[in-house]
Amino acid sequence: MPDPAVPPTPPVPLSALLAREDLALHQIAGPADADTVIHWAHTSELADPYPYLLGGELLLTAGVHIPEAASGTYFDDYVSRIVAAGGAALGFGLAPVHDTVPRALVEACDTYELPLLEVPPRTTFSGVARAVWQLMAQARHAELRRVTEAQQSLAAAASRPDPVRAVLRQLAQRVEGQAVLYGPDGAVIGEAGRGQGDEVRESLAGLAEVVINRSSATATDTTASGIRLAAYALGTGRGFVLGVAAPHRDPADHAIASVAAVLLSLLTGEHQSGTGAARSSALVRLLLGAEPEAVAPLLGAGRWLVVHARPDTTAPDPVAASALGAALGSPLVDLGKDVVRVLLPADREPAPQPGWTLGVSAPVGPGEWSAADTQAARALARARATRTPLAHHGTGRPGLTDLVPAAEAQAHATTVLAPLTPNPALTETLRTWLSLHGSWDRTAVALSVHRNTVRQRIARCAALLGSDLDDPDVRMELWFALRQL
Repeated sequence: MPDPAVPPTPPVPLSALLAREDLALHQIAGPADADTVIHWAHTSELADPYPYLLGGELLLTAGVHIPEAASGTYFDDYVSRIVAAGGAALGFGLAPVHDTVPRALVEACDTYELPLLEVPPRTTFSGVARAVWQLMAQARHAELRRVTEAQQSLAAAASRPDPVRAVLRQLAQRVEGQAVLYGPDGAVIGEAGRGQGDEVRESLAGLAEVVINRSSATATDTTASGIRLAAYALGTGRGFVLGVAAPHRDPADHAIASVAAVLLSLLTGEHQSGTGAARSSALVRLLLGAEPEAVAPLLGAGRWLVVHARPDTTAPDPVAASALGAALGSPLVDLGKDVVRVLLPADREPAPQPGWTLGVSAPVGPGEWSAADTQAARALARARATRTPLAHHGTGRPGLTDLVPAAEAQAHATTVLAPLTPNPALTETLRTWLSLHGSWDRTAVALSVHRNTVRQRIARCAALLGSDLDDPDVRMELWFALRQL
């Protein structure tokens, strides 16, 4: 059976659907398993619905596809195909085709252990589908409320006098299991929650060892007794691991454990070395007037990348920003109104992050951090405009600019772009518009303005420059000049 491509919403217990008095559904075959869940409802009158099922469905049919002389073989084939596709249950509607559920269908569902529901004539299939979505919405609301309450309690625990153990206790309570913090050598630093026995303890320690030795971010397993295990690396290269053992593991449990891992990563990040003190010293020296080149050795890297990241949905928050920094491998994170900036050693190549759009600068030395910040901002704008999860600035290979002395190129750019210099918005719009091959819509997305605003600004640029911006030679000269700014 293939793994169902289920949606990112909580499943609905079949028992909850059967409990709806307004539907009057009745299970007449198949196992009455309380753990049976459905992810959606789908109606089909095909004799073989397999190609059109994703898995996890409550398949609804009125039996239109059933031949008049259908034998038991027909029903066996029909039910076996639903089971092979991952269908969770079958609903058979009475009327207008059949007055009763065919006995052979009942027997086939019992044979293949597929729950079979009788749908009375007064209950429409659309009504069943609506009830499924209502139950899913209720479950989703309950899940979000549970995660939100857990986030608040974990954050409060992190501010207590013994924050590490307080976070572990709160996590164990929220997942109804056990939480263990392992050190770089695999030793238990702290634990909370009810013990799960020697088997679980040994299995969880082994899973943590896998994360420590293989530098894997996470690892999961299930014991013979059905206890779900998970291990989370805290930060990058520190060796601390959070282990969780619980009787269940749904998306909400994973989200709660991930928040705890972020908090514990922040709480344990300075325990292994003096990197925290070094970063504080670097910040103080910068504030007191030291040059970036002088303080960079305290941060432990020669060349750097600047990453600008913007979440795909809501504005970033401190927990999300810290989690992003941990995922990218750097604690040097700046949370802005709409964008998170991360200063990253150049040897840590950023990867796309789910839920984020990233712009990455070229590798630079400490003296070029400011220029790299501008590069990352432009790369992020380009990534958003082209709807790609990650965009880099430049390619790192020699180009036309290498053929012209820097001073001459700068002087030429200053002269060419002088009419636009008093209005930075025009300059940035022209730069973005040229980088996106003259696309009005993509430029509007990148700059977060209306496309008519882009048209007006580009027309103003053409008038001030006295140039035909449709001429490729003009575009090339302007792009060369803009690259010098």
